[in-house]
Amino acid sequence: MIAAIFSLTTLGLILGWLLGLAARYLKVEGNPLAERVVELLPGSQCGQCGYPGCTPAADAIASGAAPVTICPPGGRALAEELAGVLGVSVDLSGVADKAPAIAHIHENLCIGCCKCFKRCPTDAIMGANNMIHSVFADACTGCELCFDVCPTECIEMRPVTPTLQTWYWTKPSALAA
Repeated sequence: MIAAIFSLTTLGLILGWLLGLAARYLKVEGNPLAERVVELLPGSQCGQCGYPGCTPAADAIASGAAPVTICPPGGRALAEELAGVLGVSVDLSGVADKAPAIAHIHENLCIGCCKCFKRCPTDAIMGANNMIHSVFADACTGCELCFDVCPTECIEMRPVTPTLQTWYWTKPSALAA
């Protein structure tokens, strides 16, 4: 019994050391610019940009295959910051700057079709087939993917109500002289 424990412990230590060595010497270097763009993107993985997540979108933005205005949840502020990081000029005329909103389902109109449930990238919608659905507000990113597919239009995008975690002091627009 002692020999088995000793041999498995030794085997685990040797294989762990080999994995650590392989991770250090066989590491694939990524694009540092793409990593910086990933840090700036919201990380909601909503897919509104046409890419399956924020990492592929960041790779496309860093390589120049996608414009810096591709992320609707980021709005104007993100587009300006991405343009500054990449050193490109940006036309913000087509970028809408919306206030953060979360989905709300009106239970009296919901038929339980599960179309919204399947489209939600963060699993913020709870419910089952032919049952009333509801939204877990803390998980909702406001991507509006559920809003677009609802056949009964029972989903409404409501502004985020300020809480102690989301409230912030607004900057004064201009100081009177």
